[in-house]
Amino acid sequence: MEDSIKPINPVFLDLGPIQVHWYGVIIGLGALLGLWIAMRESERRGLHKDTFVDLVLFAIPIAILGARAYYVIFQWDYYSQNPGDIFKIWNGGLAIHGGLIAAFITGAVFARVRKISFWKLADIGAPSIILGQAIGRWGNFINQEAHGGAVTRDFLEGLFLPEFIVNQMYINGQYYHPTFLYESLWSLVGFIGLMLLRKANFRRGELFLTYIIWYSIGRYWVEGLRTDSLMLTESLRIAQVISIVLILIAVAVMIFRRVKGYSKERYLDVSK
Repeated sequence: MEDSIKPINPVFLDLGPIQVHWYGVIIGLGALLGLWIAMRESERRGLHKDTFVDLVLFAIPIAILGARAYYVIFQWDYYSQNPGDIFKIWNGGLAIHGGLIAAFITGAVFARVRKISFWKLADIGAPSIILGQAIGRWGNFINQEAHGGAVTRDFLEGLFLPEFIVNQMYINGQYYHPTFLYESLWSLVGFIGLMLLRKANFRRGELFLTYIIWYSIGRYWVEGLRTDSLMLTESLRIAQVISIVLILIAVAVMIFRRVKGYSKERYLDVSK
């Protein structure tokens, strides 16, 4: 049976000299859907509907550069010998943590220039970010990357997965954990949770911080299953270290802002 399994073609559209890859299409779809959700919510929260359009024009390209730079830096032994591969992002190699750091900085600068609360922007954008992550992981699925350790076909079928997922997890003669799917589902649950929590009228900034905590918990677990982790040492995975640090920072910031009275505004307030 395995002899007849063929991976999904990673090229979505072949125009001769120009190829459009599924990886980029899927990431773009996640970004567009997230932008639409943020635009609708920003109007409800008293911001101009184009606020997030303007932000995304800066944040997405900078986030992609940050995600790629982060990955390349920690894989420099390879890229120093193959500099031509540095720009081949369609083959994968976008580190989410690098993208988040770049997007965070971009958002902070944007908010300062526009004289808008950064925390308000972050709260509105948090569900969109995690939804984009949930969708974007399917780009890893197409590229057969970001998978976990070896498993059997029986194991995958025992998860009641569709056959196309099971078959795509057959890579170079071996089946692997679909860790892309685990993280995608975790992020999807996080998206639903954040959408529901909007009605809870959290203090400003706490919806975004909740996103950081939720995503980091899931990422820490999933990263422990992966076989392609960026490593700090032979036994220390960078993403797990970053996840722990982010959880601690998010909790500390939440407590600090409450103690100092910096989070008096609520999510449903319409003030800037």
